[in-house]
Amino acid sequence: MVTQSKFRALKGFAGGLCLSLGLVSGGMAGEGDVKVTPLGSHDGEFCAQDRAMVFEDPNGTRILYDAGRTVAGPDDPRLGNIDVILVSHMHGDHVGDRRIEETNAGTCGKPDFPVVTLPQSNSVDIAVKKQAKIVTGSEMPAFFAAKLEAAGGDPANSMLVRFGGEREVGGVAITTVPAVHSNGVSPSFLTGPLAEYLKAAGVSANVGPPTGYVLTFSNGLVVYLSGDTGITAEQKWVVNDHYGAELVVMNIGDTFTTGPKEAAYVINELIEPKAVIASHANEPATSGGKLEQGSRTARFKELVNVPVHVPLSGRTIAFNGDGGCTAGCD
Repeated sequence: MVTQSKFRALKGFAGGLCLSLGLVSGGMAGEGDVKVTPLGSHDGEFCAQDRAMVFEDPNGTRILYDAGRTVAGPDDPRLGNIDVILVSHMHGDHVGDRRIEETNAGTCGKPDFPVVTLPQSNSVDIAVKKQAKIVTGSEMPAFFAAKLEAAGGDPANSMLVRFGGEREVGGVAITTVPAVHSNGVSPSFLTGPLAEYLKAAGVSANVGPPTGYVLTFSNGLVVYLSGDTGITAEQKWVVNDHYGAELVVMNIGDTFTTGPKEAAYVINELIEPKAVIASHANEPATSGGKLEQGSRTARFKELVNVPVHVPLSGRTIAFNGDGGCTAGCD
């Protein structure tokens, strides 16, 4: 029987063989690579509210992760076709309570979000226009099904995958994993008397615990999307030991999630991937596309033992099946 650890070892051997034969390029994405394109508020920068990323499988399936506020709705020209939308949790900066009208408005530290997307959300607007499936765990699928129907979409496009399960969409295997955070639904996403009662009481509705995701792409690349989380035991026992994640998208923003030091511990000691993309920094991390010294992102990069890729908006990074960067690398 081939265990998960043996499978990782075989993949590592194959990756090393490819490198020795000169089959992996450092500058050009191959047809078998997964492409990752951040969609932030300012072109070529990594800014305070940036969360959204599009993952494209070698077979063409495109997955939007945490659209948040920095995607300019379903008509954002950067989106292209979207097959699947992932939402880690219901906070406005991830599901999208408002959004940019166009890129580069405001500053990198304080972008402008003039378009209010309540009560449906930016994620639902995009899903309806793109006829995309929203894949979530916990108790979120019923919430999104109702939102899709109210917006004229198909409620069946809200799909459930809970911890330990797996759902394949477009050739990509998707599962949810635990995240340590909160997942309250603001009353502003709701309508009717319930919204008024919750607002008056100063509380939020609840749709179960927040999640992270593990995606297994058709080229074999396994990617962990942390969502918003602190340090969890599952990052070692589930994300590393069971799924064998080779690429991680890791929140580093501190206060609300792991900070640079804690996130570096997760990467170096718990998951031990081949590469990591910084996320959710809650700061203007770059200027002119260059990393700001003294920033959280710079500190994280100093502390981590594997390559750290800074998600500059609109700049595609490509990875082979072993987590090696083949194009757009720092």
